[in-house]
Formats: sequence, C-alpha cells, structure tokens
Amino acid sequence: MEKKPSTVKAQKPGSFVLIDDVPYKVDSVQISKPGKHGSAKAKLTASGVFAPQKKIIVQPADARIDVPMIEKRNCQILSFIGPNAQIMDLEDYSTNEVLLPDELKGQVKEGDEVLVWKYGHYMMIKGKK
Repeated sequence: MEKKPSTVKAQKPGSFVLIDDVPYKVDSVQISKPGKHGSAKAKLTASGVFAPQKKIIVQPADARIDVPMIEKRNCQILSFIGPNAQIMDLEDYSTNEVLLPDELKGQVKEGDEVLVWKYGHYMMIKGKK
C-alpha cells in the first residue's frame, strides 16, 4: 500500500486521501482563519472510494495527511458467482473475487476486460474496457 505525504490545505475536490488508513475521495475543503494569532483550520468532507461512507474531519490546515497511490489494473472476467465476479489480473495472472457494480450487471460477460482500482486489500471494478 503505497502512500505519499501531503497537507490538508493542498487537497482539492476530486483528490484522494487516507483517513484511518481507508481511501476517501475529497468532496470539499473549507479553510478558515479563526483570528489574529490563531492558525488556519481546514474542514475536509470526503466520501469513501471502496465503500459508501462519508467522513468530515477538522484539522489545522498545515496538518499532514496521506494520499493513497491507487493502482489501476486491467483484468479479465473469468466467471460470475452470485453478485460477485471472479477476475484475473492480466499483468501477474492472480485471481480475485470482486463485487460487480449494479451499472455493469447487464453489460459485461465472461471473457470481457475491465478496469479495476486496487489499494491494499480493497478492490473495485470501475468500468468496461
């Protein structure tokens, strides 16, 4: 699981951050300076990349936050097992079982290539190639 350090104030909507070692996509960042001698505070609103979660964190604007390096891989669908799809990575030929998104259920079949996002043990199918 690769990650690189950054600051909270450097994040823009659409970028990715790690909160409690789980990847999130930044929805909004609000920065406010509370007074003459206070340090700026940042309110970061984020939604989960691999799970439907929302998080709001408030930290100093200069606080360090990690940015995940999400791998984008090409995979082939081997079979369907209930709501999941068994996929094979076309680079290292490893097989995994991943939940098939509802929007792709009628569009993909066995043998099709799909784009998969991977970070650590989290995996998700993003779309058909």
